[in-house]
Amino acid sequence: MSDCEEKIYSNDYVDFIISKDVLDVIDLSSDCIQRIDEEKDTYFYPRSFFRIFDFPADSYASVPKCYGLLDETALEVSGILKLQQQPALALKGQGVMIGFIDTGIDYRNPVFQYSDGTTRIYRIWDQTIRDGTKPEGIAYGSEYKTEQINAALRTENPLETVPSMDTNGHGTFVAGVACGSEDVEDNFIGAAPFSEIAVVKLKEAKTYLREFYFIPDSVPAYQENDIMMAVSYLDRLAKERDMPLVICIALGSNMGNRGKDGQLATYLDIVSRRRKRCSVAAVGNEANARHHFLGKIQPDMEYESVEVSVEENMPGFFIEMWANAPELYAVSVSSPTGEVLPKVPYRSGGRQEFVFIFEQTRVSIDYRLTGRRQGNQLIYLRFSNAAQGIWTINVYPQSIVTGDYNMWLPMRNFTSGNVFFLRSNPNHTITVPGNAGQVISTGGYNVANGGLYLDSGRGFTLSGEVKPDFCAPAVNVYGPGLRNRFVTMTGTSAAAAITAGACAQIMEWGLVKRNQIFMSSADIKNMLIRGADRADDRSYPNPSWGYGTLDVYGAFEDLRR
Repeated sequence: MSDCEEKIYSNDYVDFIISKDVLDVIDLSSDCIQRIDEEKDTYFYPRSFFRIFDFPADSYASVPKCYGLLDETALEVSGILKLQQQPALALKGQGVMIGFIDTGIDYRNPVFQYSDGTTRIYRIWDQTIRDGTKPEGIAYGSEYKTEQINAALRTENPLETVPSMDTNGHGTFVAGVACGSEDVEDNFIGAAPFSEIAVVKLKEAKTYLREFYFIPDSVPAYQENDIMMAVSYLDRLAKERDMPLVICIALGSNMGNRGKDGQLATYLDIVSRRRKRCSVAAVGNEANARHHFLGKIQPDMEYESVEVSVEENMPGFFIEMWANAPELYAVSVSSPTGEVLPKVPYRSGGRQEFVFIFEQTRVSIDYRLTGRRQGNQLIYLRFSNAAQGIWTINVYPQSIVTGDYNMWLPMRNFTSGNVFFLRSNPNHTITVPGNAGQVISTGGYNVANGGLYLDSGRGFTLSGEVKPDFCAPAVNVYGPGLRNRFVTMTGTSAAAAITAGACAQIMEWGLVKRNQIFMSSADIKNMLIRGADRADDRSYPNPSWGYGTLDVYGAFEDLRR
């Protein structure tokens, strides 16, 4: 196991997410396999064994994508305080577990303790610490239980006993807003202050993935397989306790399949369908990043040109172009000086690389049909040593029905310079896994003026599903930071945290108080949608607002009609 642990952390080993049914077709072997659940595993191989896109299984889907943080008097307008204070309901998340997959938690903060100073945290799995006790069935990280955390809190230096820390503050803030205990002096209370807390602190993505995706060293980035392991871990904890579970994911990515074949989104859908489970995800802050292009080729067009502005020389960036089956396309690339990489003929699994002489920029183009449920086309364009100027991608139809396709650049904080589409489109900018069908996906708005938080990711999904489901407060939200201070945060992470607390209130009413004992994520989502506040001058469902703004008290009022 220790040898496997070393491979899990080592940058000399690459990670691949493998579905069990792949093994019925392809003979894969590895001496280090980490089980995620009954259907998926992570396999680890020496970097010399496979190039990233040369893996014999569904290569692109198997490569872990990288996810980043979604941030840059909210509870009252969301109806949460009314539910806490209404005598007959008095819903504060009692008997419900909320799980956070994030940068960790400052367990020493009083907002995560009961009035007697003992912790409300059931478990912390810190993936970054290697010298503690590992969770059962997991080959990496260290697990800290309630008893250990309480013992640490009784000492002068708690970190000597439980060394898990949140050095970023994002995870502490999200957990505090969702379920922090009341702090009368600082006028603070979380949405579900009586809930139980479980935390996974994610380890940073391996260097080889950061280099492949050109993610700057200073930016937090986390691997898809580690997030999936965290989901599995939280699900198991709740099963052991026979408790309802809300999973809060305030992370996102522009990488990966936006349809029904994305690894993390698919897995969250599976877990969310289970009784007593609910998943909440932020939709990201990409609406105004100009990182999405919506393409449309008419029958009489030879090709469509897509211009990408690179404002300064960059180490590199990538573009993912997706087209729904049965559409097929091919591309060519022109440099700022007019040098042309001619149209690369479509061939599934084909790759071509080209170095532009005057820019000294290397461009690689990979064609893939990816995903076994839909088989959508991916064209992956990677620009290394990207020169300043306007780059042009010409898109040629090979076999089209609608002529529709989409391109995405990485999330804004995953690029080391300013790169954007000249003719960008703010729709379809919801980050993964906010696109997952069973997940409650939350956009953001500004309570102060009632307006949309302009960076909030917009829908709908490529298959026409309504996302976001609704919006919650996301601008200048008040919550706990590091060193026992209170801070404000803007971004859809805050909206997801508030929504997770609201979901815990509903689960307390439905499952703990046995008013609706077969409740799942879909039931909670529908309650919140029915109760959402909708403006008279706006049509719904709406690509920016979903079905309105969060009003959990309104969801209960709707039950009386």
